[in-house]
Amino acid sequence: MSGDNKQILKVAMPKGRIYKQASKLFREAGLPIPSDFDDTRKLIIELPEAKMEFIMAKPVDVPTYVEYGVADIGIVGKDVLMEENKDVYELLDLGIAKCRMSVIGMPDWKPTINPRVATKYPNVASAYFRELGQQVEVIKLNGSIELAPLIGLADRIVDMVETGQTLRENGLVEMESIFGITSRLIANRVSYRMKNDSIQSLCDLLQETLAAKA
Repeated sequence: MSGDNKQILKVAMPKGRIYKQASKLFREAGLPIPSDFDDTRKLIIELPEAKMEFIMAKPVDVPTYVEYGVADIGIVGKDVLMEENKDVYELLDLGIAKCRMSVIGMPDWKPTINPRVATKYPNVASAYFRELGQQVEVIKLNGSIELAPLIGLADRIVDMVETGQTLRENGLVEMESIFGITSRLIANRVSYRMKNDSIQSLCDLLQETLAAKA
């Protein structure tokens, strides 16, 4: 990487499937990321040869780490960016961890007065129904969102859909797609100025790799 190559980039990495896809992409870009870190339980991974340090975080916390500058850059799904609305730069669409945000419900769902919508993404859901001119009561849940229509807690849910298998297994249907989701590379605003050479070099490497794969 060109520029001041002594600068260590602190990277907020989401744990789980996004990390595995991101680290694979980094390796394809020629960065020395050992594959034996893919299943590590370490919270901070030092990668001196790549001039990086990975901070392993819950996906929803990545933008917060980047906004507050404890990480220079981070990888995060568009769903989290839309929901959290943090003050960060969105640099690059990495095209990994593809899925979509959708409205989901029972096949026999009928419109009701003041319907309830359960979701992990209350800001996204509220904005979507507001744009449609629909008044709904949004209920925030943290897990097993699919339960809500099955037990009568909510009429519909707003959640991520990848293959739709979980929906089918629980007798639910995808009603409307709100937006597509991929993982993005984001940067802290100050870091982007202070470590611009390192960050831009990484962006260029990843862009070239993505273009070659397209």
